[in-house]
Amino acid sequence: QVQLVESGGGLVRAGDSLKLSCTASGFTFRNYAMGWFRQAPGKEREFVASKSRSAGGTSYADSVKGRFTVLRDSAKMTIYLQMNSLQPEDTAVYFCAAQATPAQFIGTDSTKIPYWGRGTQVTVAS
Repeated sequence: QVQLVESGGGLVRAGDSLKLSCTASGFTFRNYAMGWFRQAPGKEREFVASKSRSAGGTSYADSVKGRFTVLRDSAKMTIYLQMNSLQPEDTAVYFCAAQATPAQFIGTDSTKIPYWGRGTQVTVAS
């Protein structure tokens, strides 16, 4: 079955960096769009970033553009989220997501994403 396992979260100070990893198993990686979402306390889950399935494109939420970088290693069935210049408003549980789709990027509507990891907590102290 599809499994997504995240790692790399933690407690950091504003301005610091973190790198999240998500390793996938149980499906043909190249057929799935992969991405990152996050959910802060009391808020809805929101799209953060997606790396295209085959081309070199990326897609980011406006709030993280220029600070976050999403990477995809098909040989390792892993995606990464390099987060720089972290701010307190980035505090959230970060989820890895997968979606079988002919599109290059994962959809941004979290209610339509079928596969999720358990999430990893990122806390940014001011």
